[in-house]
Amino acid sequence: MRQFYKERNVVIEERRMRTDSNPIGRLLEQFTEEAFAAHPYHRPTIGWMADLNSFSATDAQKFFDTYYVPSNMVVTVVGDVKTAEAMPVIEKYFSRIPARPKPDEFTTTEPPQNSERRVVLHEQAQPLYLEGYHRPDYRSPDDQVYDAIADLMSNGRTSRLYRALVRDKQIASDSAGFTGLPGNKYPHLFAFYAFPLPGHKTQEVADAIHGEIERLKKEDISDDELKMIKTRAKANLIRSLGSNEGLAFALGLNQARYDDWRELFRGVDRIDKVTKADIRRVANQTFVPGNRTVGVIEFAGPPPGAATAPQGGAQ
Repeated sequence: MRQFYKERNVVIEERRMRTDSNPIGRLLEQFTEEAFAAHPYHRPTIGWMADLNSFSATDAQKFFDTYYVPSNMVVTVVGDVKTAEAMPVIEKYFSRIPARPKPDEFTTTEPPQNSERRVVLHEQAQPLYLEGYHRPDYRSPDDQVYDAIADLMSNGRTSRLYRALVRDKQIASDSAGFTGLPGNKYPHLFAFYAFPLPGHKTQEVADAIHGEIERLKKEDISDDELKMIKTRAKANLIRSLGSNEGLAFALGLNQARYDDWRELFRGVDRIDKVTKADIRRVANQTFVPGNRTVGVIEFAGPPPGAATAPQGGAQ
């Protein structure tokens, strides 16, 4: 029991550092809560402080007994091992876990969003603009199309957002887009963000991001861009398998997701089939104002009587 309370205090302190004392953490928590009205994704991963202060050792044990069961588990072994030697070790330790039914994964379906939602925080912190759009889960036939869009818009200094906002317009210190917020097991968000430079407003970077999104919706990407997306997908797969840890994680993840580790390699085949028309189609379906949630950190200035801090100073 003493160990339980010790571990719970560690989690509470982690929440304070990651969220309560971090402007970006507070924004992400409120942003996600606003984006998901019904689905459990609206709850923070680490939990609300009231929950952390109230759940008991009995609650923790019940959760463990429900989800940490053989029927809900994937074990991956890679490296210079022999099956005949590895299996007895696995059976020795994992056979001790009592067999239980696989937990029910039924969850509330998030209803379609039909109007923009907005969260604004006024903080003594670096301004930030963030927006997210609902998209299907990883089993969608368009999953690799979203991956292609993320690569095009955000992969390195040659990406569209970096070139437009950071290099050319020089209005942001960083800008990118990514998929998988707050997770990708269920329908989730494709998000874009930018950190405006001093002297530039969050609305200015928002307008620039929307300009790049409209370009994506109205114009086909170039042959070179499409080729580079597919080349990087193959290179990233090879790099991810360059270590035993990377190989074990990738195979285990795909086995858990699809019940077939071979999907790891089929994903590259699917992204190789992505077309310019696919990218325009998905962009037009997804990146529309009614499907958008916006999160903003605006610089509030120092409290009355405090020393003046430069706008945009990071905390």
